Amino acid sequence: MSTIPALSLESKPLIGLPACSRIIDSMPYHTVGDKYLRAVTEAADSVPLVIPAFGDLLDLPDLVSRLDGLLLTGSPSNVHPSHYDTPATAEAEPHDPHRDATTLPLIQAALDGGLPLLAICRGMQELNVALGGTLHARVHEVPGRDDHRRPKHEDLHVQYGPRHEVKLSAGGEMARLAGGETLMVNSLHWQAVDRLAPGLIVEAIAPDGTIEAVAVRGAQAFALGVQWHPEYRPLDDAFSTRLFAAFGAAARMRAASRHRPTAQVSIAT
Repeated sequence: MSTIPALSLESKPLIGLPACSRIIDSMPYHTVGDKYLRAVTEAADSVPLVIPAFGDLLDLPDLVSRLDGLLLTGSPSNVHPSHYDTPATAEAEPHDPHRDATTLPLIQAALDGGLPLLAICRGMQELNVALGGTLHARVHEVPGRDDHRRPKHEDLHVQYGPRHEVKLSAGGEMARLAGGETLMVNSLHWQAVDRLAPGLIVEAIAPDGTIEAVAVRGAQAFALGVQWHPEYRPLDDAFSTRLFAAFGAAARMRAASRHRPTAQVSIAT
């Protein structure tokens, strides 16, 4: 007779990252940027799991029950305008319908299941759309708005370097994590929130009025979105370190609740 011990409460949390769908050499691939996987591993002290962009082939409630957190990444693609009742135009391209079909219902399943959630760039836009909001296809063309697109420079440190200040909402989760009223953030996006979803609260705003961070109203667990990219070298930035640490801590609480039983399973040999 041998025994298999139950999962330890020290097991690292399992964080799901929905993939983008891409065609490479005429073959479909499911991809997630390295920097997101490393941020989950190093800054959130968790185990990343890539979720394929399989849409309704996935059993979302079952998937949510197996995860301890969900990270929605940035992407070269944009949410298709049909998901927020806007006609499709070339300005909103490129699109990734397979990712849309996966992430939009997954967001609701995650929130319903109390799964900690961190949404970055396209991920924040997905969060807004999933909860009933709309997007600007090209925010730099909106009168009065600044150019938030990626700097045209070969050096990644310049591309992801600080670009502008954001004002944090008083009493919000972001302000608590930052320990202050403002942050300097990078900027690599050309879509942005237009009409804020009713289920979201503004956590940060740029000087030109662009919404830069949100929280989910009444969420059961950690549920934040940012328009900038804290996943780039997060351990070199104090706020990014705190953000991923808080996300990881929420995921560990979820993991502890999933792994709470301590009984051993006996197997006859």
